[in-house]
Amino acid sequence: MAALSDATIVSADVAAAPIREDRVIETSIPSRLDNLRWSGFHTRIVLALGITWILDGLEVTLAGALSGALKESPTLHFSNFDVGFSNSAYLTGAVLGALGFGWLTDRIGRKKLFFITLAVYLTATAATALSWSVASYALFRFLTGAGIGGEYTAINSTIQELVPARYRGWTDLLINGSFWIGAAMGAVSAIVLLDPAVIGPDLGWRLAYLTGACLGLVVFVMRMWIPESPRWLMIHGRPDRAHAIVDEIERSVIGNVQEPPEHGWPKIRLQMRSHTPLREVAHTLFFAYRQRSLVGLALMTAQAFFYNAIFFTFALVLTDFFGIASDQVGWYILPFAAGNFLGPLLLGRLFDTLGRRAMITFTYGISGVLLALSGYLFSIGALSAQTQTIAWMVIFFFASPAASSAYLTVSETFPLEVRALAIALFYAVGTGIGGVVGPALFGALIDTGSRNSVFAGYLLGSGLMIGAAVVAWHYCIAAERRPLESVARPLAFVE
Repeated sequence: MAALSDATIVSADVAAAPIREDRVIETSIPSRLDNLRWSGFHTRIVLALGITWILDGLEVTLAGALSGALKESPTLHFSNFDVGFSNSAYLTGAVLGALGFGWLTDRIGRKKLFFITLAVYLTATAATALSWSVASYALFRFLTGAGIGGEYTAINSTIQELVPARYRGWTDLLINGSFWIGAAMGAVSAIVLLDPAVIGPDLGWRLAYLTGACLGLVVFVMRMWIPESPRWLMIHGRPDRAHAIVDEIERSVIGNVQEPPEHGWPKIRLQMRSHTPLREVAHTLFFAYRQRSLVGLALMTAQAFFYNAIFFTFALVLTDFFGIASDQVGWYILPFAAGNFLGPLLLGRLFDTLGRRAMITFTYGISGVLLALSGYLFSIGALSAQTQTIAWMVIFFFASPAASSAYLTVSETFPLEVRALAIALFYAVGTGIGGVVGPALFGALIDTGSRNSVFAGYLLGSGLMIGAAVVAWHYCIAAERRPLESVARPLAFVE
């Protein structure tokens, strides 16, 4: 019962704070936004903001697919450890970027951060193409990760706050699954640019990173028209601007401002604030909502290790154990990416119908079991490069919606005032524990040349996923099709 009853918990600091009636507003903005049907406006939001995941998929895939070319580069001479270390640097940057930019997103707004984080990404990924040593490459990857990590916080919080409740689960999973569109783009880029008959590996990997920078420039233009989150504005002392934006959204969706229902729009009362102190953020996350924090941490950590450890070293397994040439790795990434995208696409709606608890538990659990089974087959040499890829394709058909549901869970089960920082914190801690360690660990395991050593790494990832499934079964919140304000009441709520 505790997992459901804590939906209405309010920080003790907020409950005890004096109410200033001149700062209290009554608003119907959440009800009006959730009442809208799906429209071109929502599709444009998804395209302009969700493309962040495509950029991340492109970056991560390039890092994996280009690892063979980096090892063969006459200027860089990477070892397997250098590949793993550089990938860990990218994830470390993402962790720190998420924390820093996450705090700013809750403090100064979603929209400003769209452009700051994208500018960091654009600059750093272009600089990666000019790397002259292992150290410079790792530094630029770190900065690229910082930009992407910051994007996660602003993007996920904004999408949650603009998409109607009944579409929220499937939309969020599909957007997160679009990572694999970027992965496919990265794979194709690697196939073409690493072909000795076209460009060659040393120049090819540099041009591949410029692909990400060019795509980022397109995204920069697409975001010009995106509004600030009305939910954020109404709490941060700008209710007139918030209502004006909702009016504009309604006109774009139905041609005019919505007429209220017979008994009027449901309203909530909020005390406006300029910012949320870190002391209150800490109390909210670690005391008032500590059970939800446990769920978020378990889901994020498990999926981060599972994904980053396996995918960042995908190319190394193919080249070192199956003898696949580095310029052919992209062909194996394409079916793998297809399985990852089809998972959220085909299973995503079940998270809104069967519910979060059942589907999160199922996808995490089945992913862990299948990884252990395929890892055993790998250890005894029963798989070829083709059947290994098919096995990964099936595993990640389920693991992809599982990983996406971790972001969904964190972004919808905490109050609006701390939403972006909550996403950042649990992404950072989960990635720090599970993601940064994973690629370096697997790089070292692959360097041993022992299939049993790699299998031990797979078993660790399997155990983390199954453990997260158990946590989800016991403590997950039934947030499907519910307004954000009923899932987690704003800290600024006034009775």
